Amino acid sequence: MLSYTEENYLKALLMLGLQNEDKPEVGTNDMAAYLGVKPATATDMLKKLKEKDLVTYQKYGKILLTAIGRKKGIAVLRKHRLWETFLYEKLDFSWDEVHEVAEQLEHIQSEKLVNKLEEFLDFPEFDPHGDPIPKANGEIPIVHRILLSEMKENETCRVVAVKDTSALFLQYLERLNVTIGTKITVLEVVDFDGSLNVQIGNAPVRSVSVKFAESLFVKK
Repeated sequence: MLSYTEENYLKALLMLGLQNEDKPEVGTNDMAAYLGVKPATATDMLKKLKEKDLVTYQKYGKILLTAIGRKKGIAVLRKHRLWETFLYEKLDFSWDEVHEVAEQLEHIQSEKLVNKLEEFLDFPEFDPHGDPIPKANGEIPIVHRILLSEMKENETCRVVAVKDTSALFLQYLERLNVTIGTKITVLEVVDFDGSLNVQIGNAPVRSVSVKFAESLFVKK
């Protein structure tokens, strides 16, 4: 059985790989920055994961999940997103609260419980942040989406996922009445700084930053 920390590393490696599908290999510094640990700490854990044949790793080289490591990483991610969905849909947690609690629940080992949880939730495809939930067979649905920052003037889209799932950003979205499915029309892309003047739903026009636009996934 893997430790909680080992599972966290496998999930993080998987997430980093999914964010860069063309280059699924990850560097040690990338790994350390993602987890908020020192590179030396990450290196020590990677050595342990390599000994268990969960990653391929060479000093100063790139890290890649093995087939077994990927399978275990997907299992942790699947539990995490199912628990987020349960907390949000059934226990009235807000979408900025579910991540921290799901971080604890994702380490439950009972496969039967996870499958029953999925059945209880009527086999959801996406978690509260719009991310796809891996299936029981390990398949992760492919989702076609773009960032709001990629939209052009006079184009309309709908929010399908949140790239930045930090509590501060999610709380900011709530203040703007932005959630999954919200309609956004890009009225102007400001040449000076790349900020956008947008209409969110039927609300008055407002300006949003580049950082904001690069933190939301949308679909036309």
